[in-house]
Amino acid sequence: MRQCPTIADQRAWTREQRQAARTIGFVPTMGALHEGHLTLVRQAKKSCATVVVSIFVNPTQFDRPEDFDKYPNTLAQDLALLEQEGVDAVFLPTKEELYPNGFATFVEVVGPLTDKLCAIARPGHFRGVSTVVAKLFNIVQPDVAVFGQKDLQQVLIVGRMVQDLDIPVRIEVGLTKREPDGLAMSSRNRRLSPAARKVALSLPRALELANRAFKSGEHTSLTLTNCVGEEILTNEGTDLDYADVIKLDGFKEVEFADEGCILAAAVFVDGVRLIDHVMLGGPSIPVIIE
Repeated sequence: MRQCPTIADQRAWTREQRQAARTIGFVPTMGALHEGHLTLVRQAKKSCATVVVSIFVNPTQFDRPEDFDKYPNTLAQDLALLEQEGVDAVFLPTKEELYPNGFATFVEVVGPLTDKLCAIARPGHFRGVSTVVAKLFNIVQPDVAVFGQKDLQQVLIVGRMVQDLDIPVRIEVGLTKREPDGLAMSSRNRRLSPAARKVALSLPRALELANRAFKSGEHTSLTLTNCVGEEILTNEGTDLDYADVIKLDGFKEVEFADEGCILAAAVFVDGVRLIDHVMLGGPSIPVIIE
């Protein structure tokens, strides 16, 4: 597995693959890898002849400096996991490599994709995401890039950017990977104490309760979001950031939900921000509901 610490190193690796007529799959990450990331790597391996993973904690997408400072750093473990998965290359740029002195250009998607949900709660976040992903695509030049469905708003924003800027990459989406008890896998889960980890289950549990209500005939968005809020806020140490029903066609809030809608929520558990969503009318979340 080749380690590429600089842009020049990564571009040299990419040229070698192109000269050998090998397709390139790409999985961008911020490290602190878990089984969800590895699932995306396996998907990329199925789609392409070679796979490169980037590990870069992107400072421009953090709206709270303390979140950036506390983001887990498990590089040695991450590299071992990627080696085991048969990854061909790892791009490991520094902040100075991607954002040198004088950096002054940002990419921003505007419109319905970036005026709700995490965009409201985290101003500037998606501008940072779009900018770093555009840079990574330009450096790595992949044929396919794989993102996780858990960050659905992010995936849609990246897809919009790729379409609008005519970036020649196909976006693939890997299904949300969950722990056996239903909690969506996330690098942030490492920051939860054992007690907070149990409380965090209120998020998938709340979404599943709302999904069951929808399947039983409750389609009023306010009722469904209230169901989420009531379940989460009964737990000490939680704070509901948002719960919204969004119709994917147009990515708009709706008064009444149908099967083209998601119910998305974000919650703080002892200061750790977690996000999740459920496709209304879709598969159940495997969480215990007492």
